[in-house]
Amino acid sequence: MVVVRGVDLTPEQQIELAARIGNPVPFVLKDWRHPEFDEILVSSNERRNDKPLGISRVGNFWHQDSSFNERPPEYTMLHGVNVPQDCGHTLFASACDVYDRLPDEWRTKLEGRVGLHTLSKQQRIGPEHVGLSIAEMRTLVTLQYPPVEHPVIRRDGFTGRNYVYAAREYMDSVAGFDPNDNAAFFDLVDRLVQDPAHVYTHRWTPRDLLVWKTATTYHVATELPPGVSRTVHRVSIAAA
Repeated sequence: MVVVRGVDLTPEQQIELAARIGNPVPFVLKDWRHPEFDEILVSSNERRNDKPLGISRVGNFWHQDSSFNERPPEYTMLHGVNVPQDCGHTLFASACDVYDRLPDEWRTKLEGRVGLHTLSKQQRIGPEHVGLSIAEMRTLVTLQYPPVEHPVIRRDGFTGRNYVYAAREYMDSVAGFDPNDNAAFFDLVDRLVQDPAHVYTHRWTPRDLLVWKTATTYHVATELPPGVSRTVHRVSIAAA
């Protein structure tokens, strides 16, 4: 993960900078994109001309970016366009560190296992869902964004370290686990990821630029108090 403080970037410049790392790719959900630049996801609770500037409350749960994609982009770039400095922090944890702290019995139990990743738990309700039952809505989301499979334990190609690729909110289950095993696994991952001794808290300052590897980095956006505005621009970057 890289943190650079106080970088003035226009949307065009952010996309150009991202292109030096890899290939900027539009976010999977079209309604969340910048009105002029498909490559930018606008995360914002602000309004302009009585319209939302972006999508609010994005990533307010621990996750690894875009794991619900068959081929998730390798990097995420986040630019603090308008950020408070005393709240709205972002927390980060290493998926490699999570693997290192797995109990031995869980390492054995997870060897060769596959996780079923899905967007269904976090899909926002839209106009197309009006009048549908909960079961019908879930079926529609599954058809739009079919579950994808990823190994639960993966190896980082650069460092050679193993890491855990699994987060409760972007996963349905571990294939072959019964409900009790799945619940125990997700509870374990949550405890390891959220251990304060192993979490980096990024306290934003204006125009901070953050870049991280999506697969090996867990993160969560913290809640904002009422009346506090926040806007960040995110670009997903596929390896060149």
